[in-house]
Amino acid sequence: MWATRITKNLLFQTQIAAGVPALARALPIAAPAAASRPLASVFSMPAVKATQTRSLSNLQPRRRKYKKAQKGRVPVRTGGSTKGNYMAFGDYGLRAKEGVRLSANTISAIHAMLRRKLKSIKELKIWLRVFPDIPVTTKGTEVRMGKGKGAFDFWACRVPKDKIIFEIKGAGLNTELAKEAMRQAGFKLGVANEFVVANEQTRQPKKCDMPPTTIPFQQAK
Repeated sequence: MWATRITKNLLFQTQIAAGVPALARALPIAAPAAASRPLASVFSMPAVKATQTRSLSNLQPRRRKYKKAQKGRVPVRTGGSTKGNYMAFGDYGLRAKEGVRLSANTISAIHAMLRRKLKSIKELKIWLRVFPDIPVTTKGTEVRMGKGKGAFDFWACRVPKDKIIFEIKGAGLNTELAKEAMRQAGFKLGVANEFVVANEQTRQPKKCDMPPTTIPFQQAK
């Protein structure tokens, strides 16, 4: 052990006399051959952890408490709730006139179609007002009953009647072009839908100006 210390001290004094930088002298060099190695090979940069991002081509929740869920039903708002029935962000929107369960692939296809149709619009913004967070499972045909729940198949979301699904906005976007884009998007939706223009009637009213809700969906219409 004492021989190793003497060797290191002699090597340290030799490096000082040769004019080796202080950063290189601080390295625990075991042999003179290691001093000739470049600093880039001695120091290793820490690995940069990539941030996880989600795109509309793969819509799914980040995590769920349970990996499977019961089938459920599309909610029917008999109490007069109008949540999500108003325009909140864009100038034009697409509203479902019937309750429907939309899959993540359907939502992604509509979003891709809107971007393709409106690619000439500068600063185009598309808002998605629904999100597929319900796992749907399937079982093969001619399978006997029992043996547990089926395997996971796709993600879906339950959209109640009169809910806004998409909103768009952009510089130079006129009503005719937006209406044509939403008309084509409605074909992929699979249910009755309507084109919505943001105005005083379709915007969310202030809480103090909201009349008592007696008929379901009265304010949204």
